[in-house]
Amino acid sequence: MKYNPQELELKWQSYWEKNNLFKCREDISKQKYYLLEMFPYPSGKIHIGHVRNYTIGDVVARYKRMCGKNVLHPMGWDAFGMPAENAAIENKTHAARWTYDNIAAMKAQLKRMGFSYDWDRELATCNPEYYRWEQLVFLKMYQKGLAYKKKTFVNWCDKCQTVLANEQVEDGCCWRHPDVEVIIKEMDSWFLKITHYADEILEYCEKLPGWPDRVLTMQRNWIGKSYGAIIRFPMVGSDEVVEVFTTRQDTVFGATFMCLAPEHPLVKEIIKGCSQEREVLEFVERTLKMDRFLRTAEFTVKEGAFTGRHCINPATGEEIPIFVANFVLFDYGTGAIMAVPTHDQRDFEFAKKYGLRLRVVIQPPDAEIDEATMTEAYVGEGILVNSGPFNGQPNLDALNSIADYLESIDRGHKTVNFRLRDWGISRQRYWGAPIPIIYCDTCGTVPVPEEDLPVVLPLELDMRPNGGSPLPFEPSFFETTCPKCKGKARRETDTMDTFVESSWYFDRYTCPGYDKGPLDPEKVDYWMPVDQYIGGIEHAILHLLYSRFYTRVLRDFGFLKISEPFTNLLTQGMVCKETEECPEHGYLYPTEVKDSRCVHCQAEVIRGNTVKMSKSKKNVVDPQELIDQYGADTVRMFCLFASPPDKDLEWSDQGVDGSYRFLNRIWRLVTLNLGSIMGVSVYGGDEALEGGIRALHRKTHETIKRVTADIENRFHFNTAISAVMELVNDVNQFLNTSEHKDDAAWSVVREAVETTVVLLSPVAPHITEELWQMLGHDRPLIEVSWPTYKAAALQVETRQIVLQVNGKVRNRIEVPASYDERAIEEAALADERVQQFVGAKPIKKVIVVQKKLVNVVA
Repeated sequence: MKYNPQELELKWQSYWEKNNLFKCREDISKQKYYLLEMFPYPSGKIHIGHVRNYTIGDVVARYKRMCGKNVLHPMGWDAFGMPAENAAIENKTHAARWTYDNIAAMKAQLKRMGFSYDWDRELATCNPEYYRWEQLVFLKMYQKGLAYKKKTFVNWCDKCQTVLANEQVEDGCCWRHPDVEVIIKEMDSWFLKITHYADEILEYCEKLPGWPDRVLTMQRNWIGKSYGAIIRFPMVGSDEVVEVFTTRQDTVFGATFMCLAPEHPLVKEIIKGCSQEREVLEFVERTLKMDRFLRTAEFTVKEGAFTGRHCINPATGEEIPIFVANFVLFDYGTGAIMAVPTHDQRDFEFAKKYGLRLRVVIQPPDAEIDEATMTEAYVGEGILVNSGPFNGQPNLDALNSIADYLESIDRGHKTVNFRLRDWGISRQRYWGAPIPIIYCDTCGTVPVPEEDLPVVLPLELDMRPNGGSPLPFEPSFFETTCPKCKGKARRETDTMDTFVESSWYFDRYTCPGYDKGPLDPEKVDYWMPVDQYIGGIEHAILHLLYSRFYTRVLRDFGFLKISEPFTNLLTQGMVCKETEECPEHGYLYPTEVKDSRCVHCQAEVIRGNTVKMSKSKKNVVDPQELIDQYGADTVRMFCLFASPPDKDLEWSDQGVDGSYRFLNRIWRLVTLNLGSIMGVSVYGGDEALEGGIRALHRKTHETIKRVTADIENRFHFNTAISAVMELVNDVNQFLNTSEHKDDAAWSVVREAVETTVVLLSPVAPHITEELWQMLGHDRPLIEVSWPTYKAAALQVETRQIVLQVNGKVRNRIEVPASYDERAIEEAALADERVQQFVGAKPIKKVIVVQKKLVNVVA
């Protein structure tokens, strides 16, 4: 009987689907377990990263169900977004057709991998029955002031033709197009008030022990809570006041100039009519084209432009000049800084460049500095000087008293600032959920009535070649009637950021068909929160932060009772593979390389670094090709065996082949011994065992213990598989010994073989299902209880060994009874007491007497 994975895998996938084995329902008599992997964007094909991610989840889901949990394991599609729109334009088709065709193709691929999804819960975020409910939540947020529109400078990607959130800008470039520089553009945009929950989200970072420290650190840093003060600097010759946020109010007496961010709305106002207006505007335009990271980098030259205007330092009463500076960002603090050049290196460099005043206000405790001789800013602690009534105080001690003083003269107050900014969700693209807002010349901004939801995205529109949205040019969409005055009105044509859809999909999985609201209270209360969430570290800030925010919004609107969506989080590593490159033709696919040479020009191929698989580097592996050659079980097994899930996996064709050979070994172990195995029942412990039979029984239960611990406690599937491999080796070794094989021996062999099949079933479910049936079982493996080890079987018989050095007894030790003379000798020489009495003397010989005594002659 030859192992034919393609045939038996299709057989069992059909059986599972026909018998609805993965369908789940609420059951209060069982402990629930909600296992979820981050849902994919339907790009058209699953890649090996998908396979690894979903295999990790599937092993846990199958294991937990065999442990008696009521497991929810759903799958759906993050279906809206720019990639589908761009791909549709490139392929001269419609985004909807592209998306739904890809969903069908990827669903077939996922089913072919044997993943245990409850497909009855499948959802696609581009379906109006899904996004109608987030439109409802948006309206409720608008009513509560949590959704608002304002004119602001935004990040703009020309290739995407849309706005990007700060979190979607990486090193000054679009997160989807790393080669496209993001520019700053002023636009009206919709925002969700995530800052309203900043304190709570930050506080709860301490209440997520099941999350990786790395992810929590990234979130804490992004939220960026700072304690400081707002200080108000009145404008000279105007009623305007410039507010700054600072954590260093102790240095306010040393503030000798002010700097505004180029994006600051005051800039255009205060330079109107000034002789510097043109120069400032040119500087602003030039600066806004710079990479945001470069603007604030230490190595960047600090530049600015004088606005021609001054403000008053509220502590000293002096007039100080106002500059626009490249290193000030509008989205931190207030977009304005008080510059203290003697105690901030960045300000020091700027002051030196433009010949601005310096005033020392902190003297170090063990030296004295003065403005004339300073070569760099002093940023350490010290004693206040030139600070009026605060002279002589330690600078950190004066933080509160100076803030109180500023508040007493109505020029400031203590405050808390967050680096986090409200979430800009407006996107000027077509393929997204419409924002349910209407604009009326008479009534202004009017929310769409709830009874008119959903505002459906029209599917009959042609895609625009430049990537822009057709919605602003389609009267049948934007022309409407005002719900208040019944006059002519215009719909909002921006669509929502697709991260809105992915911020609550996990809730909707609990009740995908519910039509009376976003969530069925009974079902969502039973299933949420997600017990185990699995996805990439690249989502640590964007998706995970937004999901935590949106969960709190739904909680406060009464749709949820929980505050955190995910109890435990696993961030799996990347799948990496060596690149192959031709000096003339660049990166090459494996099919373009023969005998280490490029097939196009015969140049010798350069093998590069092992990097993340990507189409651009042509080092991708097609899962379908692997399935066709080896079967899904082999692919699953290699993805789990090659590396722990939280580490990067280095691709190895030899490793895949090794996994295939191991599955064949298990197949042969069962099929070649099936007659003898079927003639006995599993060993029940009613008969005493000796020798090799007892050792195999012990190994079986040791393996159960190890595999259970590796999956339950650590998700170390690689070591769990290794333990099963050891058991298979021991079974084969026992069968190859000359020891007599009576019924008792075969019953222990059957116990070991069936244990192997059950323990391996979450990893390789198809081959194990087939072998389980061969072994005479009718019940599918996923309904079989996970085995538990017997403590009695793990007990090891020992014997006492007397240890002598030069004929004198020096110690006694216990060793396993199975130890041969060589093992006993090694244990004796490793004993601390023996080593102590031997010392530096050379050992002449070691005498082992009847496995009872060891005499070391030194």
